[in-house]
Amino acid sequence: MKLHSTQTQQYQTITAYEKDAVEINAIWYRHSLIVLPEVKPVVWEPVSFEQLSNAHFEQIEAFKPDVVILGTGQKQRFAHPRLMQSLMQRHIGVECMDNHSACRTYNILMAEGRKVALALIVEPA
Repeated sequence: MKLHSTQTQQYQTITAYEKDAVEINAIWYRHSLIVLPEVKPVVWEPVSFEQLSNAHFEQIEAFKPDVVILGTGQKQRFAHPRLMQSLMQRHIGVECMDNHSACRTYNILMAEGRKVALALIVEPA
């Protein structure tokens, strides 16, 4: 689904998504990644929800976002609180949702000027 018809140079904007890929500023990615408004997308290791570990959330925490949108793949799943401990200790909110909802929510929060991080699990087809 195409989200925006124009390319945004200033911020990392989700411009389209598919079942196994996401387009950010007209560049397609087919792997899991962390997206922040003012930082180029960062490769993120987990290829499935079941692979999530504390270290994955510590990697997100290093960017010091105010809120994290966790895209859990094709369906919404909820990460165990012990995995998100590093984020919760810093009072960083985490919202879990399917990837399509996560992409839309990230764009809204980013457009509002929020310091948001999108942690997106892109599962191979």
